[in-house]
Amino acid sequence: MTLSHAAKEMGKWCDGITGVEGSSGANGASKQIEEEEEEEVPDPPRNFTITQLRHFDGTVDQRTDEKKPVYLSVNGTVFDVSNGRDFYGPGGPYEVFAGRECGAALATMSFDEKLLDDVSACEKLGVGDRNELQNWMEKFEHYRCYPIKGKLVPDDKLPSPDRIITMEELGKCDGNVQEVPEEFVGYGAAPIYVGAGNKVFDVSFGGVPMYGKDGPYQKFAGKDVSRALALMSFDPADLENTDVSDLEETKIKVLNDWINTFETKKGYPVVGKLGKEDAE
Repeated sequence: MTLSHAAKEMGKWCDGITGVEGSSGANGASKQIEEEEEEEVPDPPRNFTITQLRHFDGTVDQRTDEKKPVYLSVNGTVFDVSNGRDFYGPGGPYEVFAGRECGAALATMSFDEKLLDDVSACEKLGVGDRNELQNWMEKFEHYRCYPIKGKLVPDDKLPSPDRIITMEELGKCDGNVQEVPEEFVGYGAAPIYVGAGNKVFDVSFGGVPMYGKDGPYQKFAGKDVSRALALMSFDPADLENTDVSDLEETKIKVLNDWINTFETKKGYPVVGKLGKEDAE
């Protein structure tokens, strides 16, 4: 994601919350940055949930009227196969694989629905099929040169949304860690945690350019930013103060709108809770 794209995204998010176009002041800045940029910088690796991956099926996005990219996962590695849209996009012979984990299906040349979205099925393949799986991986990466977008993390590999996360643990996932910690095997990017209300979201599932190192929202990473989100503030005092009990109802609504955006619109997985009362 380019700086101009990040600035535009920041503007869209703020506009969506306030209902006022240009409320963040980011649109003008993005135009200036866009003029200075000469080439597109690829997005950093990200993590995908099964649900998030399903979005990238090449169909027309109802919100933008534009065709969505075509992604698929092979043994947990997510490729952008948009350049092969005629094969993997709508109407193509392999369209059933679009937006899906299909490693075991490709290895066995099967369209069986039971083999889709199951990364563990790749571990159960016989020797011959494992070799075929490796051939597909090499074909996508080195022959077709499909860009790798990140890693698919199965639902059963995600942390429990009911576990209590301490402020110390929250602070360790602040977007500055570049290498994936050992305990997060299979991730394509190190976790980035953001606390809002009583929930902790892992925004490495699509939000690395925004919340990762040098991102416009990195100040929010590794923190409970309930108050800052409610006030739409970058003030250090609001970033350090987690109390929202003194805020007006309209501000609490803004906070809840952000929580809904994280969970529903962005699909960031909830990986724990802070052990406090939800914002009302």
